[in-house]
Amino acid sequence: MRIEIRSDCVLLDGYVNAVGRDSRPIITADGKCVEQIEPRAFERALQRAPNVDLLLNHNKNRKLGSTTDKNLELFEDNIGLRAICTVTDAEVVQKAREQKLKGWSFGMFTIKRTLEERANDIPRRHVEELDMFEVSIIDDRMSPCYIGTSIEQRADKEMVAEHRGMNLEL
Repeated sequence: MRIEIRSDCVLLDGYVNAVGRDSRPIITADGKCVEQIEPRAFERALQRAPNVDLLLNHNKNRKLGSTTDKNLELFEDNIGLRAICTVTDAEVVQKAREQKLKGWSFGMFTIKRTLEERANDIPRRHVEELDMFEVSIIDDRMSPCYIGTSIEQRADKEMVAEHRGMNLEL
């Protein structure tokens, strides 16, 4: 992640996720597995998404902006999902100065996935389609790795909202 600190804001530029690469072992609705986001899945999700929020550590109460607020740009290239944002939040600017920003994470609803059984190893989950609702800047209180789920309601059916960050024990 590139961090450019200015007098009253910070510019962040980096990859939220590299597609086609295994995550660390995570717990999902399918059980313990490693996960890969398939190429173009983010591109299609962004085409469908009316907005993607920018949060601090997946905290809905710490909204830092969004694609509709025009301080967050998201796109998928041949590496993965790239984010560029300008944040004016004083806490985030201070954490950038103190080198306490650790990376990116994202929240999604999995739409289509396949599970690949592997000999002598945990399964690999391939996420082919997803809906993305947020990306998060991760600070020193979390680790930008894949883990964790929570249950949320959407469109009158139960969906699993998956967040790709892990709380650190301090």
